[in-house]
Amino acid sequence: MNKRLSILFAVVFFLFSFSAQAAENIKIGVLAKNGPAKALKKWSATGEYLTTKLGKNVEIVPLDFDKVNPAIEANEVDFFLINSSMFVTAKVKFGASAIATMINSRQGQALDSFGGVIITSAYNDSINNLADLKGKTFMAVKKSSFGGWQMAYKTIKEAGMDPFKDFAKLEFGGKHDNVVFAIQNEAVQAGTVRTDTLERMVASGAIAMEDFKVINKQNYSNFPFVCSTALYPEWPLAKTAATADTLAQEVVAALKEIKKDNPAATKAKIIGWSAPLDYTPVEELQKALAVGAFAK
Repeated sequence: MNKRLSILFAVVFFLFSFSAQAAENIKIGVLAKNGPAKALKKWSATGEYLTTKLGKNVEIVPLDFDKVNPAIEANEVDFFLINSSMFVTAKVKFGASAIATMINSRQGQALDSFGGVIITSAYNDSINNLADLKGKTFMAVKKSSFGGWQMAYKTIKEAGMDPFKDFAKLEFGGKHDNVVFAIQNEAVQAGTVRTDTLERMVASGAIAMEDFKVINKQNYSNFPFVCSTALYPEWPLAKTAATADTLAQEVVAALKEIKKDNPAATKAKIIGWSAPLDYTPVEELQKALAVGAFAK
């Protein structure tokens, strides 16, 4: 009898311990815009840092564009890091809230905003301004890509065009690099990607900047990249409606302690984290385009 009781207690203890560990497991969904392997390479150090700081297991969960909303709605993740437009959709539809904004590290500068760049081949004399895009073939990243489509879409619409009607063809390449290579190889006549894409590809030796022409070029002080659109706040880290505020506060406190030389920052190529910025301009963009949370 004593032996049976000992076994029973051992089983109960094991199940209790397992349940406690499961309850302490925190999942952070990350938009894997360049695939899950790259997302894990970039953000795993942040998960390890938070695991150490919080004393709770923090797991990074890469999410494809079409997996983000279902994961948030079903509370399959506790927190998520996605583009600013997708966050607004999650906020309006599922009651999510931003808890911090990522501060990017680019060319030695701390940046909390980004934009879109509209480009064509430097050797294409038929496209020199936004109006010239009418009747041309055009490629963007994805319909849900904020910097890789929606920013340019708004800029083009404000110039009096409907890309879905006025372009000879509108297609989506899936990744930012695909768009750039399609223009370089003259598979399409023009396209758009998020700012810093061209400079990153130049630095890696994949392209030469002189082979591309920027359309509707803007000049922003203290912003180091070529840009064609307005600037919008960087990606937020947000919590789902079901995630406790106390846990969110713990995560924010830990993130704000990250130094720029910590692997959690260097691997992610960021400076650190700030208080959440105002995402109202992003919401206004969605309303103007009838996309995301305001899609008809």
